[in-house]
Amino acid sequence: MINHLITQKNWQTQLSEAITSVDELLSILELPHLKSTTYLSKHFELRVPRAFVAKMTVGDANDPLLKQVLPDEQEQIKVTGYVTDPLAENAQNPIKGMLHKYESRVLLTLTGACAIHCRYCFRQHFDYSANMPTPKAQADIIDYITAHPDINEVILSGGDPLNVTNRRLFAWLELLEAIPQLTIIRLHTRLPIVIPERLDDELINRLAQSRCQIVMVIHCNHANEIDEPTARALHKARLAGITLLNQTVLLAGINDSVPVQVALSQRLFSAGVLPYYLHVLDKVAGAAHFDCDERAACALYWSLLAALPGYLMPKLVKEVPNRPFKVPVDIYKSR
Repeated sequence: MINHLITQKNWQTQLSEAITSVDELLSILELPHLKSTTYLSKHFELRVPRAFVAKMTVGDANDPLLKQVLPDEQEQIKVTGYVTDPLAENAQNPIKGMLHKYESRVLLTLTGACAIHCRYCFRQHFDYSANMPTPKAQADIIDYITAHPDINEVILSGGDPLNVTNRRLFAWLELLEAIPQLTIIRLHTRLPIVIPERLDDELINRLAQSRCQIVMVIHCNHANEIDEPTARALHKARLAGITLLNQTVLLAGINDSVPVQVALSQRLFSAGVLPYYLHVLDKVAGAAHFDCDERAACALYWSLLAALPGYLMPKLVKEVPNRPFKVPVDIYKSR
């Protein structure tokens, strides 16, 4: 009943009512004793929509969704090799609001805001305030793309590009669709998972009408994140002709087991989404406790190959700074 009441609200109301208090979150989940292991992060505060909290199990301190969002005191431990800019993105930022790391595509950071603060986020230290595309930067971005005819795809990211209003998002779509060389517009978003109402009719209809092929890459780490309202919203997007892919981050103690990964791939497919990437954690400062040993990741992958059909197998990859592509993890390391 609680979840039903939440989902009757539009996505913007749900955004505004997201939980930002550790005490409130732990009270709802009847886990007040966990307060002693949390801390108040000043640069990356707790933020989680109530619809996502409704998918958690009350009284379960090891709930895999809770562990992704609850600020943990382990984040304060400095670990060698874990840095604030793990992908060296500051060096790939020729224009405010645009990253150009890969040859045929550019990424636009439309906003620094997200509906949810995942504690392992590789951009949690990114200076969004210095990278919002101003009207001048917007014009420069369009000129830059036009001057690089090898660019045929634009990735809308952030933050989360679906955190902005339809009006603002549609204005960007119009600008990009007017560039003849562009054939694909991709959106990297977690919002359909944490607030499925974001996939409203106005948004779906506009994306379906685009002259460009629309690819939506969602971010889901556990099958429990896809309840029935979420599955319905994803199916609606798929039926509109939007290609749906998923990126998962391999997280210690959350999804680093064969049963959990198998269940995730199967649940994604039942919701109309194809598994795309299984990411080894980016070594961002504050997230070392989420990291999985790469050899263990390879061993896990071999087991998944035996358990899943090929079309449900995500690619096991990692990002290496200053490499112009996602780097496939060598799964033969564990053999």
